Amino acid sequence: MTFNDNVRIDTSKVSKRSGAKRGGMIAGGGGLVVILLAIGSQLLGINLMPFQPLAEDLVGSGPIAAEQSGELVGCESGADANTDAECRMAATADALDRYWATQVGNYRAPGPVVLFSGQTQSSCGAASSATGPFYCPADETIYVDVAFFDTLSSQYGASDGSLAQMYVLAHEWGHHISNLIGSLQGAGRETGASSGSVRLELQADCFAGAWVQNASTVADDGGVPFLKPVTEQQIADAMSAAAAVGDDHIMESAGVGVDPERFTHGTSEQRQRWFMTGYEQGPTACGTFDVPASEL
Repeated sequence: MTFNDNVRIDTSKVSKRSGAKRGGMIAGGGGLVVILLAIGSQLLGINLMPFQPLAEDLVGSGPIAAEQSGELVGCESGADANTDAECRMAATADALDRYWATQVGNYRAPGPVVLFSGQTQSSCGAASSATGPFYCPADETIYVDVAFFDTLSSQYGASDGSLAQMYVLAHEWGHHISNLIGSLQGAGRETGASSGSVRLELQADCFAGAWVQNASTVADDGGVPFLKPVTEQQIADAMSAAAAVGDDHIMESAGVGVDPERFTHGTSEQRQRWFMTGYEQGPTACGTFDVPASEL
């Protein structure tokens, strides 16, 4: 989607961390298939427990260097968001927060979205750029390394369009909504095609679609809509991102057979379909925990 050039961005809804990295070598050889599957289990998901061992496998051992934290600068308007990925995340966070405040009773915003590079620490453990964006329920915060968008496009085949990137943040925000309404707490940690984990991820896709449908009606403090109406091509961009992180696509990319018993996020088709359910019917249609397995 395209931001209106003169919309004003509230950058307090994001923070930026930089400078963290860990010494060591990236794992290679036969371990890459295992690592790719492990990454797939985290892509656009929820981190319910520390995944420090995975981060160490990916980038080696040793202490994480000190980070620098600060505000995001140079992101004042929609024009900035249309040309810069970090500014796009800031503007998207602002628009998402304003939308969901009108949809959920007793709504509270997540912590400022953490934009990081390399590695960072969360209340759910260490995060690396390789594990992808995630929502940490322990601190109610979303963590995103914008370099992941290049990975999503180059390695998983997603579009590099703006809505493909915004979908990622909208999906993670959806996990926060699931947390607020109690779905997250009842999901459990089992895997499988009809597991609570899959239902949770599909609900987040549905919530993302609901926001996209209404995003052009959300305005800044001056009454300027954040976004221009979505186009069919932009919807296709978001759908490509949803398909790229389907369990079946991840497993096929890893060169292993598709095993529904290991599903944690749902198939590419399911993720696209639930995104469109939210887009066409709104957030009240996102009851993925209320439907039988055959309707997921």
